[in-house]
Amino acid sequence: MTDHRFPSDFLWGVAHAGHQVEGDNVNSDTWYAELVTPTVFQEPSGKAVNSWELWREDIDLAVGMGLTAYRFSVEWARVEPSAGTYDAAALDHYEAIVDRCLERGLAPVVTFNHFTSPHWFAMRGSWLNPEAPELFARYCDAVMARFGDRIAYAVTMNEPNLARLLSWLQLPAFVRDLERGTLEAATAATGVERYRLANVMLPEEMDAMADGMSAGHVAGKAAIKARRAELPVGLSLAIVDDVVVGDDASVRDRKRTEVYERWLELARDDDFVGVQNYERVPYDGNGLVAPPAGTPLNQMGTAIEPLSLAGSVRYAHEATGVPVLVTEHGMSTDDDTLRAAFIEPSLDGLAAVIADGVPVLGYLHWTLMDNFEWVFGFGHQLGLHEVDRDTFVRTPKPSAGVYADLVKRYRG
Repeated sequence: MTDHRFPSDFLWGVAHAGHQVEGDNVNSDTWYAELVTPTVFQEPSGKAVNSWELWREDIDLAVGMGLTAYRFSVEWARVEPSAGTYDAAALDHYEAIVDRCLERGLAPVVTFNHFTSPHWFAMRGSWLNPEAPELFARYCDAVMARFGDRIAYAVTMNEPNLARLLSWLQLPAFVRDLERGTLEAATAATGVERYRLANVMLPEEMDAMADGMSAGHVAGKAAIKARRAELPVGLSLAIVDDVVVGDDASVRDRKRTEVYERWLELARDDDFVGVQNYERVPYDGNGLVAPPAGTPLNQMGTAIEPLSLAGSVRYAHEATGVPVLVTEHGMSTDDDTLRAAFIEPSLDGLAAVIADGVPVLGYLHWTLMDNFEWVFGFGHQLGLHEVDRDTFVRTPKPSAGVYADLVKRYRG
């Protein structure tokens, strides 16, 4: 039976990021940080899942699921391996991905900066460098000049609020020590004043880094719009569905102020806001409320709650007034039966938000396949497909079939 709760032009897709899937991103800051001692990264990315070579197969997997959109990131470190020098072969590669998407009926959703930056950019202090926004805009212009005329949506940055969000997790002290140790080791090894990354931040620098990234988003968007004014441009934000238990919303509201407020205000001037949601977290007046014993949990240790997506989307739209694109949503679990059961009720909640009048442009599931999950290495699984680490063979999980069947029903 056809389900018409989603608009006919609604995007159905998957998402992934260059460094997490491509492998051998040797000119990036994250590659360098993975290999210093000590490092907060549990293991190096290495070949990742070899999408640099197998990208055609990955696109075909999305096509085989009946999807209509494909979100991927261009790796700045590949495009501009040294400051001011652009690699034509890397631009050829990403242009080929865009063209292949279009040939196969997928709308290319392109992220210009998904955490990772060039090694030389990190050696200059990353987003603490006053010149960083201009450097980022220059790179955005180079990408747009090559294939910006053919992409469907542009995401300037992925989750620039993540570091602040992670500060609300109850991480053990040794993790914070390892983050500081990683940056100190990279700084010492390169002999620069400060080696910095967007996905490993010091608490005392978070506000300054956010200032740089905010300016970078504005500059990058201007460069993109200068090439193609009508292209929808936004940024994606990590948004937990923070809910209140009881009558005291003070802790929840303080978190919203610290983690989301500046970015949602920035997004009010954009064409859309990307929402990336994985969980719901309850707070009372004293702080985090732990889930009851026996509650099914994801690999992040939070309760599995399909309606978290609807809550996050509603909040993002109310705060910005702009359309929402779900640029990521999924579950970190090694039990695919949980993921398979999670997708439909999550989409039911999203449909209810749309019925209430919230403009939602599309849904991009994270992720197409298990990959390198940053500091967790390959220990967390969020993919609709599993990947053999030796042969790189992709094998669909039951959740891939569930998602494909739902998309077929929704599309009619």
